[in-house]
Amino acid sequence: MKFHYPNGKKYMGTKSPSENKSFKQVSYSNRGMTLEEDINETNEYYLAHKTAVIHKKPTPVQIVDVHYPTRSAAVIKEAYFKQPSTTDYNGVYKSRYIDFEAKETKNKTSFPLQNFHEHQISHMESVFIQDGITFVLLRFSLSEEVYLLPFEALKTYWDRMMNGGRKSIRKNEIVESGYKIPLGLHPRVDYLKIVHRLYF
Repeated sequence: MKFHYPNGKKYMGTKSPSENKSFKQVSYSNRGMTLEEDINETNEYYLAHKTAVIHKKPTPVQIVDVHYPTRSAAVIKEAYFKQPSTTDYNGVYKSRYIDFEAKETKNKTSFPLQNFHEHQISHMESVFIQDGITFVLLRFSLSEEVYLLPFEALKTYWDRMMNGGRKSIRKNEIVESGYKIPLGLHPRVDYLKIVHRLYF
């Protein structure tokens, strides 16, 4: 199936295991969970315990080519993302609007700012101006460390890059200006504990 961004560029996605000859079987000895899966599981826990209502935002898609191999089945062959995505998650906690992005890297000592898009930074800035709670969750996948980085700090590093500085955030900068989230069982990534401490 082919997807296209609003600017017409093809969405390449990630290769399936059959397409990637260097694919290695994922080890579940360390759960093998992605940050997104961990956050989704955490949000389900928050919802079940009436702590907060936070969901992953759906990405609007326009379908342009559908094949019907049988009368009871449809296969989408080509589609376009209707608009650039803003951030991954939003919702409400203790009457405050929450809006955040989640990113992962395999880098050990820094987090590439190319993982973010200008429209995402602009969106988070708009939320910040309206007194919403906005931040990013950053995961160093090799060490399985997750940090909450407030938007104010992210904006500082983003502006530094836009003014010709580093194109990444040093890990030690994230440690200094962010907050490490210990991984647990239920919830898996208890980011609201830090949100509560920072904003309430």
